[in-house]
Amino acid sequence: MSSDLPRTAVPLGITDPVERARAELKAALAAIEEKANIPKRTARATRRAQVSAREFADRNPSGAAIAAVGAAVAVGLLVWGAVRLYTR
Repeated sequence: MSSDLPRTAVPLGITDPVERARAELKAALAAIEEKANIPKRTARATRRAQVSAREFADRNPSGAAIAAVGAAVAVGLLVWGAVRLYTR
């Protein structure tokens, strides 16, 4: 098996049906593990978002500042609305 092949792929050229079934099962189990590992997927998505936000801030510092203020206002309004609903 080639090392540059993803864990969830089945290598081509397997002629033995038993070996092919084993390779397909191994790939299916790896795919299930990838899909079910929520903390790992969340960490990857968070890293991608951080990189994207840093690149945006490097390209457009004023836009990043406006986005940060907008996000802070949105969170503040959300908290204020939740508290207001709770205290009624």
